[in-house]
Amino acid sequence: MEFTEIYCINCRKVLGIYNIRFYKEDKINELMKSSHALHVREGHHIVTRKFEKTSL
Repeated sequence: MEFTEIYCINCRKVLGIYNIRFYKEDKINELMKSSHALHVREGHHIVTRKFEKTSL
């Protein structure tokens, strides 16, 4: 399964992990503007990273 992770570089913390199947790129951008706006206003650098998780 593929996931997109929203990561704050300043806090060194994952703010959210979203499944690509349900959350497309535009929906993740909306989430960053609304849910994670506090980090952006405080001047933090937020990046999105894509990764694939394999089951054991």
